[in-house]
Amino acid sequence: MKTTIARWLDSDVGHSFRTSPVAMVAAAIALVCIFCSVFAGWVAPHDPFNLSTLELGDARLPPAWYAQGSSKYLLGTDDQGRDILSALMYGARISLIVGVASVILSMLAGVSLGLIAGFRGGWIDSALMRVCDVMSSFPPILVALLIAGVGRAVFPNASQLLAMGVLILSISMGQSGWVQYARTVRGSTMVERGKEYVQAARVTGVAPLRIMRRHVLPNVMGPVLVLATIQVATAIITEATLSFLGVGAPPTSPSLGTLIRVGNDYLFSGEWWITVFPGLMLVLIALSVNLLGDWLRDALNPRLR
Repeated sequence: MKTTIARWLDSDVGHSFRTSPVAMVAAAIALVCIFCSVFAGWVAPHDPFNLSTLELGDARLPPAWYAQGSSKYLLGTDDQGRDILSALMYGARISLIVGVASVILSMLAGVSLGLIAGFRGGWIDSALMRVCDVMSSFPPILVALLIAGVGRAVFPNASQLLAMGVLILSISMGQSGWVQYARTVRGSTMVERGKEYVQAARVTGVAPLRIMRRHVLPNVMGPVLVLATIQVATAIITEATLSFLGVGAPPTSPSLGTLIRVGNDYLFSGEWWITVFPGLMLVLIALSVNLLGDWLRDALNPRLR
């Protein structure tokens, strides 16, 4: 009996993946980043959260290969003496958690509203689309800044609590990204609701909610999955931007955006590794996820093959 992975590799999407070197390289890079971030506690050589192990005398040490072996840290240290390599692994974990959580929140809200608007039509469709028009007129980064600022004002201790800060950041980013899902699902639902299988379900007396959930939703999820994959990379960059501006993850946590912001202060004084390596890590994650999203779009759309 074939396993699930074997059946997937034999499918059209699996064949498209096996014949795409770009997709395989991007998947490998993404898997390595995800593995290192998820298992950072076992893979990272140091724990950047453990303040008792930090030594200010090791602050701003250059990478071992750059310093010709005079440093015991492979990628150097930051201004607090934290190992850059370990901080990258823990920072990627924070970025991935925030990115995936915000995309899930956006997808849940956008898919639900788009499905209702496209299936019901009428004044509900008009009202929801006007809300989308209003939300689209504001840059997503400003909406995230506003919601994050209000959340930190309501919960002042969020700047010290990593879990609360990540939650506020995920909600603020998720509430600014649901419009694209709503419009995408609305357009696909308006096409599906006029097809024969939907009309047959209506004639047989199936409830509208059941029709949307059992019949329409599975047929509109293809574009949603592609959009969600690409939005993960956008959300990770947005999180890094907010952390760079000081309203993202708490300053004590080694987020990628926080590391870039800290390293920016020392970039012109010669300590380039503090900001260059987090920037490269951010580029690798975002680029690999974007390439996977492009491949998934081509694989799920027969017209692009």
